[in-house]
Amino acid sequence: MMNVLIVHESMFGNTREIAAAIAAGLRRGRPEDDRSVRLVHVDDAPVTIADDVDLLLVGGPTHAFGMTRPETRQDATTKGATSSREGLREWIASLTPRADLPVVTFDTRVHVRMLPGSAARSAAKALRHKGFERAEQGETFWVEGTPGPVVTGEVERAERWGAELAARVSHGVS
Repeated sequence: MMNVLIVHESMFGNTREIAAAIAAGLRRGRPEDDRSVRLVHVDDAPVTIADDVDLLLVGGPTHAFGMTRPETRQDATTKGATSSREGLREWIASLTPRADLPVVTFDTRVHVRMLPGSAARSAAKALRHKGFERAEQGETFWVEGTPGPVVTGEVERAERWGAELAARVSHGVS
């Protein structure tokens, strides 16, 4: 059985909602008491990924063209967000690398025409730089505005993506 750790950063709850949907997709077809898929907020995430973890998923909101920074998290709190002690950027910097571990990133962001930047892209790049050689950029999930909500249909798409990831990893393809 595949063990998956999903680490997410969420300030308005949108990324957490998407991460939970991905977890539900990964768990599809498994017993209800199955604990092989763990969903952890970045504040509670381990800095050493256990050897029994077969897939690491890392997701966060896109702020200012990439992963959050202390300033962007502070700005979000002035708009009603709950701030983390640290974000994905700081967590990745503190991680002990596992070169062989498949890692897939995802993000949430507002769909603005021609606006570049992705937390998923910058997280994958930071993870590869840290020594996670198999880190790849995954999906972007859309939110209606900075505080959300998640765009209609995105939660279902996240669950389907989780099921696709489960099938990919169970067949040894990452």
